[in-house]
Amino acid sequence: MKSIGFIPLRKGSKGIPGKNKKKLLGRPLFCWALGEAIASQLDAIYIFTDDNDIITFVHKEYHWTDKVKTVKRSEESATDAASTEMGMLEFVNGLEEPFDILCLLQATSPFTTSVDINACLDKVRSGANYDSALTVVNTHRFTWYEDGTPKNYDVFNRPRRQDFEGLLIENGACYVTTSSAFRESKNRISGNIATVQMPEDSLTEIDTLTDWKIVEELLAARLKTKKQSNRITHLILDVDGVFTDGCIYYGAEGELMKKFDMRDGMGLEILRQYNVEVMVMTSEDSQIVASRMKKLKINDVFMGVKDKYSLLSRIVTDRDLSFSNIAYIGDDVNDMANICAAGWSFTPANATMPIKNHADVILQNNSAEGAIREACDFIIKYNNRYE
Repeated sequence: MKSIGFIPLRKGSKGIPGKNKKKLLGRPLFCWALGEAIASQLDAIYIFTDDNDIITFVHKEYHWTDKVKTVKRSEESATDAASTEMGMLEFVNGLEEPFDILCLLQATSPFTTSVDINACLDKVRSGANYDSALTVVNTHRFTWYEDGTPKNYDVFNRPRRQDFEGLLIENGACYVTTSSAFRESKNRISGNIATVQMPEDSLTEIDTLTDWKIVEELLAARLKTKKQSNRITHLILDVDGVFTDGCIYYGAEGELMKKFDMRDGMGLEILRQYNVEVMVMTSEDSQIVASRMKKLKINDVFMGVKDKYSLLSRIVTDRDLSFSNIAYIGDDVNDMANICAAGWSFTPANATMPIKNHADVILQNNSAEGAIREACDFIIKYNNRYE
């Protein structure tokens, strides 16, 4: 059964302007759902948007997979008054390729994982006569009617949490339906509906800036649930503000020079002698950086990367690693997700404060002044316990 993902994104957003492109832990909001969709059992994922910037970004950042496609949505389906179902109908009616299952994913639910998506798909594909499935949260909160009467418990026999089944609440993250059910009902879920439970923190959707701050902290905490109990096998580094002092010298013809520290290069050479692979990922596309990495004999150099967490996740999967095998050095907000997710994260003494708040180790040295060498020494000593 062919299953396709559908992520609707509008250019306009009144609550949080530019919400879908706004960086959550250093990566655009919609990338959290998209990245998990790519890792799921979905056969294809369609970004349905009226925002040309998002379309350009997707084509550039996700060229490595043929699962992701973009479709330009009409102005009518992208207004404040347009429903999600209106967008889904426009998309399905314009889609030429046949499909059996449609999965709606909401970009405002960044807690959605590939496991959640697959669980919804499995419900509909199970042969148990489910036409649709949606994600829910089991909450143990007590609810009330406006007239002062309780909805779900007896005030004179207040149950203990462990004795209270609670309520299943729709969290708006993932909806799966068969093609036939959707075409008949014109609704995201219909017929015989199954539920898939997600953790309670996923109940927080992003509609306000307060929601944004809460979700960012919760998401950072989730990424940090990593085990620092494995040998570090890979060191991944940002460039500007890590290898360099963060300054770029420009002339009339463009970038002229960057400052690097020779001690950092020696530290990386020694580290590789201890069988730790060194990789570089940077959002810049610089010939100077390419030349320096060639001089350092670093072969895995990824330049022009805007969604660094997506690349890190792909590296972990493709090379059969664990995040706990990874050490990462970054200095600014576009490194945030990787700083939170890596088994060990380092940041130079002159890094930005948001990164310092999340890094495992704040190095004593500044970037381009021995910070990388210091991190290399730490890794060598740390790995000694596994020898």
